[in-house]
Amino acid sequence: MKRLSLALIVALLRTLSVLPYKFVARLGMVVGTGLYALPSRRKHIVLVNLRLCFPSKSSSEHEKLARAHFSHVVRSYLERGIQWFGSARSIRDIVQIDSKIDLDDDHAPPTIFMGFHFVGIEVGCMLYSTRFPVASLYTRMSSTGLCDLAKRQRGRFGAEMIERATSARKVVELLRSGKPVMLAADMDQGVDNSVFVPFFGVPACTLTAVSRLARLGRARVVPFVTEVLPDYQGYKLTIFEPLADFPSGSDVVDARRMNAFLEEQVVKFPEQYYWVHRRFKHRPPGIASVY
Repeated sequence: MKRLSLALIVALLRTLSVLPYKFVARLGMVVGTGLYALPSRRKHIVLVNLRLCFPSKSSSEHEKLARAHFSHVVRSYLERGIQWFGSARSIRDIVQIDSKIDLDDDHAPPTIFMGFHFVGIEVGCMLYSTRFPVASLYTRMSSTGLCDLAKRQRGRFGAEMIERATSARKVVELLRSGKPVMLAADMDQGVDNSVFVPFFGVPACTLTAVSRLARLGRARVVPFVTEVLPDYQGYKLTIFEPLADFPSGSDVVDARRMNAFLEEQVVKFPEQYYWVHRRFKHRPPGIASVY
């Protein structure tokens, strides 16, 4: 059954990869709206996150935002067809880049590209890999078959895929060799190597890996965000200026800065952030679970 399920997923994604982009995007929005109407654990998680992070919004505003988010999430899943099985040109056609740094600089210092879990993160990373050498961290999925598929397709334009759990030494080697590394550290991965710092005023278990790797690899930290553009016009990958004085020497200070930067981006298009994840899965001692 697992092999059959994986084969059906591949067949669906291959089919979606040859359909017009705007059709697939619209289909995803429609399906996502329909799925939101059904009771689900993910819907509950989304609403809990929104109530915690936006307490001043009304219940109807939370519902509207959650519905829009579901549509964007499902749309991103369907667009995996283009991202995983489409040509490099098809990806370049739907993603524009706005970079505040010179991406063609042969003398650039070691660089960590710090991403965040917006629905467009994957297509932004894949677009970058069609143009420049890069390594990318990934987290292993529970399904071995799907994980292997994702790793293979995400790396098909030359990106070196590195499993997060075994990455530190390899990442440092790559940084010191001059290859940039893309990673995202805004999910709750457990209390080990993490600190509790505010995210929209709520204590969030936040990884300190970015600071540690930047320090060991003597690397600058460059944030990037991929935004879904309105009217089905594709995506915009924005690469920002490097964070100044980062790492600072304090994991707590650095984690606060990372979350503060992320908050600034989330408020621009809150429906596109990954609220389906249990961002507050782990809580400080003595504070009750929220899910």
